Amino acid sequence: MANLYTKTGDKGTTSLVGGSRVSKDDLRVECYGTVDEMGSALGMAKSLTQRDYVRDTLHHIQGLLFLLGAEIASDENGLAKLKRTISEDDVRYLEGVVDKCTETNGPQKAFVIPGENPPSGALHLARTIVRRCERNLIRLAGENPVRDTVLRFVNRLSDATYALARLEETLAQQEALRGRVEEEVRRQLSAQEERPPLTLEVAEKMAARAREKAKEIGVPMVIAVVDEGGNIIMLQRMANALLGSIDIALNKAFTAVAFQNSTDRLGADAQPGKPLYGIETSNGGRVVIFGGGFPYVYQGRIVGAVGVSGGTVEEDMCVARYALGE
Repeated sequence: MANLYTKTGDKGTTSLVGGSRVSKDDLRVECYGTVDEMGSALGMAKSLTQRDYVRDTLHHIQGLLFLLGAEIASDENGLAKLKRTISEDDVRYLEGVVDKCTETNGPQKAFVIPGENPPSGALHLARTIVRRCERNLIRLAGENPVRDTVLRFVNRLSDATYALARLEETLAQQEALRGRVEEEVRRQLSAQEERPPLTLEVAEKMAARAREKAKEIGVPMVIAVVDEGGNIIMLQRMANALLGSIDIALNKAFTAVAFQNSTDRLGADAQPGKPLYGIETSNGGRVVIFGGGFPYVYQGRIVGAVGVSGGTVEEDMCVARYALGE
């Protein structure tokens, strides 16, 4: 059985594919060493992801990196013996990965801070290593021939790893959003199994409860209740409540029923980098992305909503929840 160590590199040199020897600090060695580093980084991402598409794609790319590394590590004799090198088909494969991810990710609207979850963080790390490899290859091309196809491949690989990182982030955010919506519906169903259908009388009782809590905390409020179509059932403004709160309360109720979610939860998913970023600009500016609007659930279905405005976000949410009997 051959030993792992060969002792041939003890003097600081190494062999290229083809037999010639170069110093271990040679730029060519740095380039194919970085390709090896790329493969390891992608391997870490592959071990962390739970998504078959991402795992299979990374595995395929790792196979291509063996071809890339072998070409960079070959002298003229070695290049003549290579049976397969990076091709334009491989470049197109990476472009296809980017296009497929973009179908889910959508256009880039904000800077991405790496670390949304472990697999995306690992992919962002791999992306930076790919960028370093590209810089080294451009330097190497100034000293030795490097095929344009190789340079294009590495450039597309940085795009592909970035797109895959965003895919992990986007899908994780979408799953978290679905989970929060389902949790909210379950919470409402559990807490309000005996809730009556939403009528004017019920809306008036909710307003009375809201006024009671608002007086208790010493903050005059505006209370709005809408039906499942976002139409006003009831609107009340307590004495000295801010005039600007009338529109805000109505829009909070509209938002809660229109998106079937509380406005605070919607707001969490409307931050930069999140799946609903920019949603507040839709619907003629009526969408509110801070707390105080809650859906009204009856027999498992959202049939209306309440919106409260006049205090801090926390005070508005407290009064709205009390109005709903929570």
